[in-house]
Amino acid sequence: MRADTEKDAAPETIRRILTSTGDTWAVVGLSNNTQRAAYGVARVLQRFGKRIVPVHPAAETVHGEPGYASLADIPFPVDVVDVFVNSALAGPVADEAVAIGASAVWFQLGVVDREAYERTRTAGLDMVMDRCPAIEIPSLP
Repeated sequence: MRADTEKDAAPETIRRILTSTGDTWAVVGLSNNTQRAAYGVARVLQRFGKRIVPVHPAAETVHGEPGYASLADIPFPVDVVDVFVNSALAGPVADEAVAIGASAVWFQLGVVDREAYERTRTAGLDMVMDRCPAIEIPSLP
């Protein structure tokens, strides 16, 4: 189900997250599996000046950045939490993003959890759902 409503992916929210929210992006679900979308998206984020932080139970170093098993394990501030887990697991990740003080949460293509969206927005974070920053960022003017 596509979450392509104005509320879920307002152009000004997308622009704000990509241009002024901050440059440290925790990428939840990122591993060294080159066949996974997270691997390529993280590389695109790096090319556009973002610092990526791999978050995966294996805590692997990916694209030269050390990994962490969870958001809570990251010992520095994170601006955006980019979520590459299935929708059933995404809500708790959004809640963790709120708990660590992130400014925004980005649910990737196919990741939809309307309750998590509402909780995250109510907590004051920007949120985008069912979109990909690697698709959105190159089209910024």
